[in-house]
Amino acid sequence: MVLLVVLTCLLAGCLAQKPHPCSVPPLLSGALTVSTQNEKLWTYAKYLYDALGQRVRVMELGSYENKSFTYDALLLFREGSMYEINKHERTCTKKPLKTDFHPMVIPKDASLLGQAVLGSSSGPGEGLLVNTWTGDLPGKAGKFMSTVTEFGCVPVSTVYHTGEFGWVITSFFNNVVGISDPDRLNPPDYCLDGERTADEEEQTDFLSLFLKKH
Repeated sequence: MVLLVVLTCLLAGCLAQKPHPCSVPPLLSGALTVSTQNEKLWTYAKYLYDALGQRVRVMELGSYENKSFTYDALLLFREGSMYEINKHERTCTKKPLKTDFHPMVIPKDASLLGQAVLGSSSGPGEGLLVNTWTGDLPGKAGKFMSTVTEFGCVPVSTVYHTGEFGWVITSFFNNVVGISDPDRLNPPDYCLDGERTADEEEQTDFLSLFLKKH
């Protein structure tokens, strides 16, 4: 009986703990959508995220100002390079990557807005416990609001503001911890054999992958 009481108290203590800022799993893959307040941009993308090797790949299908586009980009932050990949034509364009790698984390100075259940809390498996945080973008460029799962710190959504597009909403889904095909985070063979290099002044950062004018 004493052991049962102790275990019950420990469990209650764990459940009562206040959520803390966290880091997204270092190896993650899945899908996401990006949409803007002014309705200029909507895109669906599959993504691969490797915080250990500082590599990201996004494969997009979307619409910008009512014009559809496809886009495939591999970002190698340690190398300072980005590859725009055209699988059908087996061509690549290499561009300088001017931004530093920023891992997907909830910063330590972020403020907790609240905890909620997505779906239903009526029965097991019917809901997902999430935490929503707010804080400043890097360089005090604006504010963000991010929602992650309580267990695992898996991203659910992020909202931030830009001068050109207004509020930008990113929603994550079909997330899987790990990367099933790590080779997709390396430039394809045809990139290394016959890549085209863009002008040095044409630099790229991560945000432009979704906000560039197609």
